[in-house]
Amino acid sequence: MFFRKKIGIDLGTANTLVYVAGEGIVLNEPTVVAYSIEDKKILAVGEDAREMIGRTPGSIVASRPMKEGVIADYTTTSAMITYFLKKGLKGGVYWPEVMISIPGGSSQVEKRAVVAACKQAGASDVYLIEEPLAAAIGAKLPISQASGQMIVNIGGGTTEIAVISLGQLVVYKTVRVAGTKLDEAVMTELRKKHNMIIGERTAEDIKIKIGNALVDDKVGEERKMEVKGRDFQSGLPKIYEIGEKDVNLALIKPLKGILDGIKEVLSQTPPELAADIVDKGIVLSGGTSLLTNIDRYITYYTGVSSFVVEDPLFCVIRGVGMAIENLDSFKDAIR
Repeated sequence: MFFRKKIGIDLGTANTLVYVAGEGIVLNEPTVVAYSIEDKKILAVGEDAREMIGRTPGSIVASRPMKEGVIADYTTTSAMITYFLKKGLKGGVYWPEVMISIPGGSSQVEKRAVVAACKQAGASDVYLIEEPLAAAIGAKLPISQASGQMIVNIGGGTTEIAVISLGQLVVYKTVRVAGTKLDEAVMTELRKKHNMIIGERTAEDIKIKIGNALVDDKVGEERKMEVKGRDFQSGLPKIYEIGEKDVNLALIKPLKGILDGIKEVLSQTPPELAADIVDKGIVLSGGTSLLTNIDRYITYYTGVSSFVVEDPLFCVIRGVGMAIENLDSFKDAIR
């Protein structure tokens, strides 16, 4: 009997991470594929393809095949999973067992699309695990106990909000507002206020460098950043210095979308579990929880203390990895 590799995949809207049992996280690349329009041939995947976003000629498209946590382009996603599996296993793929994370409350159609894409990529068995559960396992929360744990996983395409008790999701909600929507808000703000057009990558850089969920007027010097883009009216290149407060104004609306989701989940939580959450606080994970002061923002508006786990970007993949290495103990969590 030959030994089959166990692989965990966190197929995110912004980044895809691959975990190989016994080796740990072997791959962390952007979920981007570049292909030529004429013969639908895939030219680049991951980091190489991300470099091409917004810089391709008409015959090449660099796109994100996952939209808001869901497979938007099936063939491209399947080819991308094949590429990531090959790269993660250094070429030798022998029908590995794959566990992949999906948004909480995904429809049957969405689940089938993920399973089919993995099978086409060469997986023998495909297990699905809901993202909030994987994030909670990765954050080392004691999810099997009879007490409430609240996790908010803010990724690139979706924010997964869930209350977990006895190893299952009690209340959950997927809000289709996350990192990408924050980038779009920055782009819109610059176009409206300063007549300036910038691309997705620049918007993401602004968010990472000077994005702030809760600007405190008492704090001294505000952070500023030089932005290069194109003038909306003249069409000529333009350089503008943008400050933290401008970015904060842009982020208010999408952040409120995330906050409303958290409030809705809290309002549906049974009182005993709500009491547990007040004691333990809200756990934040996912790449977008790295946004400055997002924990303070959530604490301020909900009255419940929140904190970001360490390495929030790797939280889901750590959970997927732990679950595939200990399949028997996580049987209940796996679909």
